[in-house]
Amino acid sequence: MPSAFQFQCHFVLIFLAASKGETRYLEVRDAGEDEPFLLLSEDLKRELSAGQIYRRSLRCIDMLSIEGQFTFTADQPQLHCATFFIGEPEELIMIDYDFVNIDCQGGDFLKVFDGWILKGEKFPSSLDHPLPTSQRYVDFCESGNIQRSIRSSQNVAMIFFRIHQPGNGFTVTVKKNTNLFPCNVISQTPSGRFTMVISHQHRNCSFSIIYPVVIKISDLILGHLNGLFLKKPSAGCAGVGDFVELLGGTGLDPSKMFPLADLCHSFHGSAQMKIGCDNTVLRMVSSGKHINRVTFEYHQLDLQETENRKENSIEEFCFPGI
Repeated sequence: MPSAFQFQCHFVLIFLAASKGETRYLEVRDAGEDEPFLLLSEDLKRELSAGQIYRRSLRCIDMLSIEGQFTFTADQPQLHCATFFIGEPEELIMIDYDFVNIDCQGGDFLKVFDGWILKGEKFPSSLDHPLPTSQRYVDFCESGNIQRSIRSSQNVAMIFFRIHQPGNGFTVTVKKNTNLFPCNVISQTPSGRFTMVISHQHRNCSFSIIYPVVIKISDLILGHLNGLFLKKPSAGCAGVGDFVELLGGTGLDPSKMFPLADLCHSFHGSAQMKIGCDNTVLRMVSSGKHINRVTFEYHQLDLQETENRKENSIEEFCFPGI
């Protein structure tokens, strides 16, 4: 049976921790036949005429990749619900509360999380997000009308909620804003091409691909300053403030994944790796002193593929039995 973490097979059922006061963490189990991973098709997007707003009801567990207005109305007590939002790499998610009818005093809640959280693991990780973890949550029952519009810091966001009384619920409008300098990204697809640029900023950026993939880095510039490259480090990446690392694992949080390779000097050419992990992350660490850029492409790995490319290749990781 495929891993519950692999989006190409199925998404996951998610439920909030039941113990009192532990509402910020989500657990995961297999979704089975009722797959809630619904990235809406391009056909539907084309059918929507200019200016027309897409509307539909939300399920207790849902996922959305399109703008529109979405309503959840409880038909019974719903205690462990979540909706995941995802955009293109260069998009930010904007969530506006249009209508909220929940009983905060009776134990209901409605929270927005800046990023995704699954089984207690966050994306972006705490090391890569510009805000401390406590500020990544916006609780409607605490903020009320004070903050009715929330914008994500990357191309993913989520809401999770608990509603006891049938008939209660909420309506949100979801929009996408352009992010001129995308940093932390979860890819919607198992293949693509992306260029990550960090210009004179002390920050870390992660690009997450929730598939086993072949990833090929075609261009890497580190320590670029006034048209010159810094001297290559003599050995490894120890003590280097600017570098790229490849990570692999079965969870969501890059800080908890296994380091597969470090790249700490500029090159033009080709560096390829086959990574059979459920989740592959390319992460750039930047000191803020230079302009760093990496261009890479990726495609889903055929687990039956056994041929190793000798040129500019690195051994495979995360294959069963290896």
